[in-house]
Amino acid sequence: MTSTAFVALVTCFDADEQLDLAATRAQARRQVAAGNALMVAGTNGDFTALTHAEKIALVEAIVEEAGGSVPVFANAGMPATYETVQLAQAFDRAGVDGIAVITPFFIAATQDGMERHFSRVADAVQKPVYLYDIPARTQNHIEPATARRLAAHGNIAGIKDSGGAQQTLEEYLAIAADMPGFDVYSGPDHLVLWALQNGAAGCISGLGNVMPDTLAQIVAAHAAGDHATAQAAQARFTSFRTDLYALGYPPALVKRALWCMDPSVGASRQPALLPDPAQDAAIRDILLRYDLS
Repeated sequence: MTSTAFVALVTCFDADEQLDLAATRAQARRQVAAGNALMVAGTNGDFTALTHAEKIALVEAIVEEAGGSVPVFANAGMPATYETVQLAQAFDRAGVDGIAVITPFFIAATQDGMERHFSRVADAVQKPVYLYDIPARTQNHIEPATARRLAAHGNIAGIKDSGGAQQTLEEYLAIAADMPGFDVYSGPDHLVLWALQNGAAGCISGLGNVMPDTLAQIVAAHAAGDHATAQAAQARFTSFRTDLYALGYPPALVKRALWCMDPSVGASRQPALLPDPAQDAAIRDILLRYDLS
């Protein structure tokens, strides 16, 4: 099985917080050049700060930019099934390769409610649907038993696990081992190599926005059987993650670190993270230590 590294692509904004598709396209080209696939409108893409229309315009632009050179996934998940279906159908028409659906947020969803939610979305589109579990942000968790039932749906092709618990990831991987056609993608950046070694189809990484080549190296070295190189790249990736995320909210810090390297990406939409000279100096110090400045 060929493993794939997806990067949860940042969404770029101009100085007036308007969507900047040209700058976002440039970031997509940067990732494609490194050998990474693209995940659009995810957690690191400020999806909660985007309007319905902006998400569709963003996905259409990145699918066009990728031009079939790498797979493109897009996150359609919203609290209500109704809007999630609308977005998923728009992304389907745009030509994505997969539709990720984050668990409903704000609403306290039951396992039965989530099963109905994901099944209805999967029934409404042609492109494969991928469950997206990130309980720390949504307060809703897809239990492995629920994932196993959903894996039997003809159009649910896998799950992105961003829970960070190795035990849960192991349980999702057990489903994949039992049910061909159900793929597991690891979200936590410190578990990329471990997940690949244990049967994951790949990863979907936020940190790859800042370290695209290191992320690609983990996956490529693992595929080549070069364990020493893969382990060294993972150690670098994990160490950078630890240092950067010690400063605060990870998605905003990824975006700000990228801004320190390339201001064309713009700031996050408020109130995610106010520009702070002291914080920027701390980020730049970290970037310098990893030769990323």
